[in-house]
Amino acid sequence: MAKRDYYEVLGVSHDASEADLKKAYRRVAMKNHPDRNPGDGKAEERFKEANEAFEVLSDPDKRGRYDQFGHAGVEGQTHGGSADFSDIFGDIFGSFFGGGGGGSSIFGGGGRGSVRRGRDLRYRLELSLEEAVRGKSTKIRIPTKAVCGDCSGSGARKGSAPVECSACGGLGQVRVSQGFFSMQQTCPRCRGEGREIKDPCPACRGRGNVSQTKTLSVKIPPGVDNGDRVRLSGEGEAGAQGGPAGDLYVEVTVRAHPIFRRDGRDLFCEVPISFVDAALGGDLEVPTLGGRVKLKVPAETQTGKLFRLRNLGVKSVRGGGPGDLLCRVMVETPVKLTPRQREILREFQRIGDAQGGQSPRKTSFFDNVKKFIDALRP
Repeated sequence: MAKRDYYEVLGVSHDASEADLKKAYRRVAMKNHPDRNPGDGKAEERFKEANEAFEVLSDPDKRGRYDQFGHAGVEGQTHGGSADFSDIFGDIFGSFFGGGGGGSSIFGGGGRGSVRRGRDLRYRLELSLEEAVRGKSTKIRIPTKAVCGDCSGSGARKGSAPVECSACGGLGQVRVSQGFFSMQQTCPRCRGEGREIKDPCPACRGRGNVSQTKTLSVKIPPGVDNGDRVRLSGEGEAGAQGGPAGDLYVEVTVRAHPIFRRDGRDLFCEVPISFVDAALGGDLEVPTLGGRVKLKVPAETQTGKLFRLRNLGVKSVRGGGPGDLLCRVMVETPVKLTPRQREILREFQRIGDAQGGQSPRKTSFFDNVKKFIDALRP
């Protein structure tokens, strides 16, 4: 099941302050704590979810990665309950345990250390419409975690090895009891790994991986659209205990275009024309992604008329022929008229009124208005 947005989990906006986060977390944690909801699996899941959300959003570095990369940017960095929530739980559950909390209470956890595949990452790549339509090769720089070269990912100093956790016996979980309350939580000593490092590697400080930034070449195929993804196999985060690396997904975002709007394979644009061109008709030059083409506008064209130019749209990355270009003409009223132009227009209006029948939509509208007003009279 896809994870919910962390801001949604806590019920806060994306610009929430640290104080807002703490307040929201207290509310959700108090409502869903397992000791207040015995046997309620859904409440337990919401409690875990809130712990994980607060662990990420309360850390400026993790929050920045989450805001840029989403869940993929922080996967593998949450500890399933090992973050320090003592300042939060001290004033919520202190009466339950006789004082401030000693770590969070997310259930489950790691268990005995094992080889695990690295987490996938997501990178948002912004393209212009032209780049998305034609394709592009580019380079991107991404923050990631790589296996520590000094300890080969074990986290232990070279020549030593991790040992079974003395607190949980390698299970990764411990049970805490206070009176009639009993709860299982991630082992605070090994953080759910089931093993501990007596002599940590100085290069990675026992984490088994190191942060780095790498540059990758990405080839974006022609025809991509908003939300399309390109997968770079093995370019995600390094796996735990020497496991395989995850993948990197480059997600495309297409910037708004000043002329065109895309809808699948079709392109839309609005073309302003003068009322003289609309009345008399003529040839107009309209833009396409490949240059200009001529559009024949018939006489007496009304504003909003839609013209379809076949095969001048976009080829989709999923195959098939190109779509169409749809041009909507918008009649523009002239501005900054000279006295002579005003005189000509008044003469034009007098002739039209005398002749009649030249503005059928206007005539129909006001006929309907008259009928509507007459119907209101007693």
